[in-house]
Amino acid sequence: MLEGPTFLVSRDLPSSCEQETRWIYNSFCVMQLSNNKRRLELEKEAVLRKSCKLSDAPEDGEGKTKKNIQDLSLSVNQANEQNHASDQSDSSSLIYQLGRDISINCLLRCSRSDYGSIASLNQSFRSLIRTGELYRLRRQMGIIEHWVYFSCNLPEWEAFDPNTGRWMRLPRMPSNECFICSDKESLAVGTELLVFGKEIMSPVIYRYSILMNSWSSGMEMNVPRCLFGSASLGEVAILAGGCDPRGNILSSAELYNSETGTWELLPNMNKARKMCSGVFIYGKFYVIGGIGVGNSRQLTCGEEFDLQTRKWREIPNMFPGRNGGSEVTEVSAAAEAPPLVAVVNNVLYSADYALQEVRRYDKDNNSWVTIGRLPDRIVSMNGWGLAFRACGNRLIVIGGPRALDGRVIEINACVPGEGVPEWNLLASRQSGSFVYNCAVMGC
Repeated sequence: MLEGPTFLVSRDLPSSCEQETRWIYNSFCVMQLSNNKRRLELEKEAVLRKSCKLSDAPEDGEGKTKKNIQDLSLSVNQANEQNHASDQSDSSSLIYQLGRDISINCLLRCSRSDYGSIASLNQSFRSLIRTGELYRLRRQMGIIEHWVYFSCNLPEWEAFDPNTGRWMRLPRMPSNECFICSDKESLAVGTELLVFGKEIMSPVIYRYSILMNSWSSGMEMNVPRCLFGSASLGEVAILAGGCDPRGNILSSAELYNSETGTWELLPNMNKARKMCSGVFIYGKFYVIGGIGVGNSRQLTCGEEFDLQTRKWREIPNMFPGRNGGSEVTEVSAAAEAPPLVAVVNNVLYSADYALQEVRRYDKDNNSWVTIGRLPDRIVSMNGWGLAFRACGNRLIVIGGPRALDGRVIEINACVPGEGVPEWNLLASRQSGSFVYNCAVMGC
């Protein structure tokens, strides 16, 4: 057995006992590294204290005292050299007992909620995490943790880890009253959370980086827009349609690369649209629903964009008309939320807020099948205030009932399959308002 303290590290591990033991040991080494650094510092302080006492010794022992001070000075230098050598070893191998490759392999399987503590060990760990190298390697190996980011009280944002049930509060977003009152969209791509809105005179994009745990602004699209459809795939995202600052409905689209921080104009869609939704299915981007030019009704067609051929293909009748169809009260398409859609394992799902139903898209037949109902107690205003998202292999619904002292925000999840969705309540908490914006980040 290992001597010393034990450490619990959240992670997804194979079922093999041998592999489980190896990762526990490796995680133990990560924590021991910080303890060893502290021990060297304490030893150095003890030597210096003893040196100070000897320097105050009586003069009759001057010769002996000088020799002791010289010996202690040598010890201090050796301690410094040992500490420096440890830093150099850390720089090249991270956990010097294991080597750099095994060290990184160990860190890849740690929960990203632990990366903040690991980054505080030394410069090498901090650099590995803050440069994004660790997240790029995780993506290459298919190691992904999905966290839900949402805002119920602008400009404050929270994150929720559905695997551990842990809530985290992000730093407060810098903004003014104009931004808070403007239309906003949010998008998670790579290791960034992007929030789009409008300042007094112009559009603005605020970017939160999980690497630095801070907000920044100043990034600009080629064509500023709001009320667009968007989706991300790894480190890239596509934004399509929307309105320009003058209110014109757009057919243009852009690709954002979070690794390079660059925007690239894509070919225009076949139809201009705003208040639409976007998803990725089998590596292709789809834009669904929305309102077209000179048309007050919701568009039923969708469009598919192939990143390889760089061409759009229109898909007639891809979205089943207005939520609720003819059985519910007709409302203006402009008053409705954009289509509530999500993709799990390359299967498209939608939520009908009026009938409280969940539907699955049959891609081969271009049709929708009702598979069950939304969780109980979910309340929205024409779809606004309700978040319907994919989170790994689960569908999640964020919303809740009104209460006398505000609202209760509930996070429900299910793993969709062939049968009726079975919703599980992951978490709930009091909130002053409904969900304004929501995004899921997987990295």
